[in-house]
Amino acid sequence: MSDFLRIERDDAVAIVTMNRPENRNALTDEDAIGELVAMCEAVNRDRSIRALVLTGAGPAFSAGGNLKQISQLGEGALGEPAQSRYFYRDGIQRVPLALCNLEVPTIAAVNGPAVGAGNDLACMCDIRIASEKATFAESFVKLGLIPGDGGAWLLQRALGASRACEMAFTGEAISAAQALEWGLVSRVVTAEELMPAALDLARRIASNPGDALRMTKRLMLESRHARLPDVLELSAALQALAHNTQAHRDALEVMLARLGAR
Repeated sequence: MSDFLRIERDDAVAIVTMNRPENRNALTDEDAIGELVAMCEAVNRDRSIRALVLTGAGPAFSAGGNLKQISQLGEGALGEPAQSRYFYRDGIQRVPLALCNLEVPTIAAVNGPAVGAGNDLACMCDIRIASEKATFAESFVKLGLIPGDGGAWLLQRALGASRACEMAFTGEAISAAQALEWGLVSRVVTAEELMPAALDLARRIASNPGDALRMTKRLMLESRHARLPDVLELSAALQALAHNTQAHRDALEVMLARLGAR
């Protein structure tokens, strides 16, 4: 492990901070990618974690690609073009697979600019809360590139096709206020309120039974692309598991006791 991520705990909430403000929390460095993937795997194994907040240290959420590294890639550092895909498959593309397979609900607390792969990283999270200082840009086209990290898939699911295309085709940044209007974020708060708001939401999520949260997230993810009959079948199977958890029995007992007291 290097020093890209700072990981803290607030009871059942994991607080993950990208901690390289000197390069605006760029994502394309190999150790940064490795830490993000390893963090997701560790959270999936730790059943005591029920929610996760992801944010960035310093003024930026994440500037996406490291421009110095990108300039070297354009000078033939990847070898033959047919081999270039392995740079992406074994590198940045591991991040969306890891984040989208993270079992617990995730909140991106976007504290500043989220650019390129940084914008897509925010879209990998289930919920996005933005500081008024945040901006969002699917900026690859400005560098003559395409979103090689899965942004074409992620952004359309967060925004819908038309607005996602507008961001991807212009490469222009949108403000936090516009992101709220478009539905890219759930809410916009002041910079000082960002982490308290994100943690309050994470704690309210984490107050629910962990197994039910993880199964609900899996069902939500699968429902994005599955047919209704398949979703219903998966729902029945997961509900059968949920009915047989102690957390369900305890919650039901509390609810019945409340009704009886009325």
